Amino acid sequence: MSILSLRSPFLRGKRRFADLSDKEILALAIASEEEDSRIYAAFASNLRNGYPDSAAIFEGMAAEEDQHRRSLTDRYQRLYGDAIVPLTREQVADFYPRNPVWLIENLGLKRIRQEVFEMERESQKFYELAAQKAKNPETRELLDYLGRSETAHEAMAEKLTARHLRDEKGAREDLAFRRQFILTWIQPGLAGLMDGSVSTLAPIFAAAFATQNPWTTFLVGLSASVGAGISMGFTEASHDDGKISGRGAPWKRGLASGVMTTVGGLGHALPYLIPDFWTATVLALVVVFIELWAIVWIQNRYMETPFLRATFQVVLGGALVLAAGILIGGA
Repeated sequence: MSILSLRSPFLRGKRRFADLSDKEILALAIASEEEDSRIYAAFASNLRNGYPDSAAIFEGMAAEEDQHRRSLTDRYQRLYGDAIVPLTREQVADFYPRNPVWLIENLGLKRIRQEVFEMERESQKFYELAAQKAKNPETRELLDYLGRSETAHEAMAEKLTARHLRDEKGAREDLAFRRQFILTWIQPGLAGLMDGSVSTLAPIFAAAFATQNPWTTFLVGLSASVGAGISMGFTEASHDDGKISGRGAPWKRGLASGVMTTVGGLGHALPYLIPDFWTATVLALVVVFIELWAIVWIQNRYMETPFLRATFQVVLGGALVLAAGILIGGA
């Protein structure tokens, strides 16, 4: 059940970074530099009115990324011809995709800094590993140079934000710690909680209204929750090794995802240990309400998803799945 829901689309049809050829590494680097250039240009546009100096810096960073893209393209075309392999971050399992520009175009300077740190650290790791993997000496030299350039970008972003955020002592370390905590524990745990809470609603409540037997319903909920937890845990752990994405050890992410998936499902399965069917069902519905709002709060608190959008996505989606289970079970 779970492996076909939230996480498995990240795995289907994806390549592992370790399996990429020199040609594919260059193609991936070209697409990545083009995307980063567009993102920096969006940052510059967003900051132009309030922070014109910082906007100018981001414009320069966008231009430099575009120059990197041209250098990579020239190298690719000399070695492999004009037809560039269409390969992006989203098609490589070891990458954690960038946030779409439309999600970050209205961010403030502090949040932009966090995005820049994430982008540059991931790019630096990519170029370091790509340079080690590249067989062509000139290609390896170019990738190594680009890795050092990404480090300079990160330092530049730190300077421009410090200009406007002078009272933030130790902000860089705090930011790195928060980012690592979110990527390693919160994000996979949230994905697991969403999957466990939402995807098990239909089978549990379908079983409940089809049998009106609390013990049978509990067994269905227990099996669905544990099975989903195992599936989500292994799926998250096998998603990437964390070397490029910086998302932390696979076993930590798998543990967070697996445990929270199981907890999310068991939350509304445990009330069916109560012998009375309607008492158990009412209590289960109360638990579902609490679970969905807890997900909304976590999304808003840690993932910075706007409250109304998180409410619409989670509560409405959960309500539809719940209704489907009740209707099917009562048919």
